[in-house]
Amino acid sequence: MAWSFTLAVIKPYLSTLIESYPMAIVPGKIPLRVVLYPKDVENITGRSDRTARKLLQKIRLALGKSPDEFVTVKEFCTFYGIEEELVKDFLKH
Repeated sequence: MAWSFTLAVIKPYLSTLIESYPMAIVPGKIPLRVVLYPKDVENITGRSDRTARKLLQKIRLALGKSPDEFVTVKEFCTFYGIEEELVKDFLKH
């Protein structure tokens, strides 16, 4: 028995999968990251690389994290009083 799938048959299942699992890997789409890197902070704030690293380090110290632990988008937004959606939208582009 040969399997023959058409886009019309697969599309409803694919749509359901994407809606059920928003972090599912979709070709051409990069899922949102949970953590921030100095380059992200640089782009968000317009500050230099060194200042972006200092800002992340300041958050780590305040939260009692070690230097090798990540800073999440939520932690960054809470610490600096920025709406999380603004940062997430910024990271999409």
